[in-house]
Amino acid sequence: MPLYVKELFKSYGSTVAVRGISFTAEEGKVFGLLGPNGAGKTTTLKIISTVLRPDSGSVFLNAVDIIRMAESAREFLAYVPEDAGTYRNLTGYEHLEFAATVYARNRDEYKAFLEDGIRIADLGDKIYEKTKSYSKGMKRRLQIARALMVKPKLAVLDEPTAGIDVFHAINIRNLIKKFANKNSSIVIVSSHNMFEVEKLCDEIGIINEGVLLRVGSIKEIKGDNSDLEEVFMKLAKGDQMDKSIR
Repeated sequence: MPLYVKELFKSYGSTVAVRGISFTAEEGKVFGLLGPNGAGKTTTLKIISTVLRPDSGSVFLNAVDIIRMAESAREFLAYVPEDAGTYRNLTGYEHLEFAATVYARNRDEYKAFLEDGIRIADLGDKIYEKTKSYSKGMKRRLQIARALMVKPKLAVLDEPTAGIDVFHAINIRNLIKKFANKNSSIVIVSSHNMFEVEKLCDEIGIINEGVLLRVGSIKEIKGDNSDLEEVFMKLAKGDQMDKSIR
């Protein structure tokens, strides 16, 4: 069943961060929010992940009102913030072990979750070292593994490859796409990296200053333009002209 996001608004004092954002994300697909820093991507993801409550609007998945039934929704969603941390005195293995303990319904599922987490993180023997010795990229791989290993129906990943080298970024992108397709899960990602979004996402929404300017497949949005950066600049300029007229 699709994820329905409708008319989200969120303000921080006098600053409007999200202005009427609406989109639909399909099962087995990766949906990306593309835009510059401060565009409203993270606020939107935090609302979908039950971390923030919107001023108005709704989010539904599998007949669950994610905003009103946040506790129930957390049973089938996973969220990785851009600035997610780790417990520095736990090993990578212990992080994954804890997640498996929380989510697994039986011993077999526990073992399967843990095996998947180790495979996804791809840290070799480093998985048994304390995370205070990890680089930013290693921590990021552990966080992605911890989220995907429990096979959530909805995975929300804010800048999933931030701090990861090119080789591992490619692996993580491929893994995310395979995960969504294999498990019929919905993955929502955010990025300001045009290249990454084009490689990773089935559909995207281009966002700027809290407004969703365009939604569609990569092919639909690019049209006759050579790249997404060109499309974004045209849409952003058009949005600025509309505001000046109003």
